[in-house]
Amino acid sequence: MEEAGVDGALIVQPINHLFDHSLVTSVLKKHPSKFIGCLLANPAEDGTGINECENLVLKDGYRAVRFNPNLWPSGQKMTNEIGRGLFSKAGELGVPIGFLCMKGLDLHLAEIEELCTSFPSTKVILDHLGFCKPPTSDKEKKVFSDLLNLSRFPQVYLKFSALFRVSRKFHPFEDLSPLLSQLISSYGANRVMWGSDFPYVVPECGYREAKDAVSYIASQVPLSPSDLEWVLGRTVMHLFQGAWNSS
Repeated sequence: MEEAGVDGALIVQPINHLFDHSLVTSVLKKHPSKFIGCLLANPAEDGTGINECENLVLKDGYRAVRFNPNLWPSGQKMTNEIGRGLFSKAGELGVPIGFLCMKGLDLHLAEIEELCTSFPSTKVILDHLGFCKPPTSDKEKKVFSDLLNLSRFPQVYLKFSALFRVSRKFHPFEDLSPLLSQLISSYGANRVMWGSDFPYVVPECGYREAKDAVSYIASQVPLSPSDLEWVLGRTVMHLFQGAWNSS
């Protein structure tokens, strides 16, 4: 972060730790002005995850919640009773829900739309461009169009993140320039934010290099300096107001 000129970051609870948040919590307490935390929602059928979520936000200061649809019980959707309870609770607590649609946005689009419609006060973050690559088929064009169309919900924000996962090219991922242009047109730069996907980004291209790629991609659009400023920091600072000293 220091090498890349990044002053603060959102740490998402690692999936390999599942619902044991002790490591991230210890880091948040050690560096309160540098990091904020995103907890991993526990969709257990007994509903204990809702209380866990509330405790992590109110007692340990977490500022966001991740929904990983792959953790829901087999055959159940994020719109089940537990999912709705978690989504509603996040709105009450004033923390956004981040959706990690690793197997494709199209598999969970209807669920996201239903939750956004039912609970408009809950803010939403779509991780990693919804895992939409530059479209090369009619199906991919439809999914990317659906991603753009989610901007009709004013509560939805987009992470322009993990670029190595969504680009079809190597660093600096120049094929993402037209996508960024369309995303900014649909969402506005004030609802788009860069994310690194650390630590996975390190062996792919490097942390600093991943940030530099955004400036290169923006120069190809071209993006205004103000819009680039939003993508590289102002959006996340606005979404998590008061989280960092500089905000």
